[in-house]
Amino acid sequence: MKTMQFSVEQEQVGGRIDLITSELSGLTRSQVQNLIVSGQLSVNGERIKPNYKARSGDSITICIAEQAQTLVPENIPIDVLFQDDFLIVVNKPPEMVVYPAAGHSSGTLMNAIAFHANRLASIGGPLRPGVVHRLDKDTSGVMVIALDDRAYYDLVEQFRERTMNRRYQALIFGNLKEDSGEISLRIGRSESDRKKMSTHSRRGKEAVTTWKVIERFRGATLIEAKLGTGRTHQIRVHFASIGHPVLGDRTYGSKTSIEIGRRKIIFHRQMLHAELLGFTHPITKEPLEFRTAVPDDMQEKISELRNGNNIS
Repeated sequence: MKTMQFSVEQEQVGGRIDLITSELSGLTRSQVQNLIVSGQLSVNGERIKPNYKARSGDSITICIAEQAQTLVPENIPIDVLFQDDFLIVVNKPPEMVVYPAAGHSSGTLMNAIAFHANRLASIGGPLRPGVVHRLDKDTSGVMVIALDDRAYYDLVEQFRERTMNRRYQALIFGNLKEDSGEISLRIGRSESDRKKMSTHSRRGKEAVTTWKVIERFRGATLIEAKLGTGRTHQIRVHFASIGHPVLGDRTYGSKTSIEIGRRKIIFHRQMLHAELLGFTHPITKEPLEFRTAVPDDMQEKISELRNGNNIS
């Protein structure tokens, strides 16, 4: 039996327990509701109804039979930046899902790690053991996954305490007036579309993104963004909210192409790359920092935009 436990935070009080648990566990809302109905999810040790509203101090416990969900190892090549007995750091390619979920039962990063690693953490979820953060399918870049339970808890704490150094590069629509700045807008689940995040949610949490311009193009800007917090879709939501969505992002902004003169540059995915991740090794306490260059498809679009600057 696999057990997961979560605590309701003060800002979540009054929210539906199925939505809160979905956000905390990575399970879909329908999966959580099935667990509630079957009695595999309890609050404070008691069975609840799917429409239960969270209260201060609530403790959520999920018990899932191990055989119900199994992470299948797959021999998929991955770019390993660092690996020891406690964690693995990889450069996730674009268009790769981090862990199995509805519609993506195989071919994920965790399927690959299950094959290449000698061990996996026992916590974090049956299909996402050791996953302490994630990147969206179309976002590339540096990720760390715990291979040991002690490492998992320590890395989770580093994310919670905001001591991780996370830096991204993004191609955004339009030209920012300033050369640097900060976006501080609360982010929460959208009231109208539960699959999206929004800066207008009544239960939004603090979210801070600092940025600076790397290079300007006609109709686009290459920026560096640093996360002060780690909300779902934070960079995508923040820049869309100020009228400069990430190019290629079909969820927030839908700016999938730019016309420069007679040329049309098409962006087939969101142009967002996690270029740097710095943290303290959870066991050795050694400071670690990893960085990667933007992937080829994003570099091609940057080159196209540079060429566009030369069109008179």
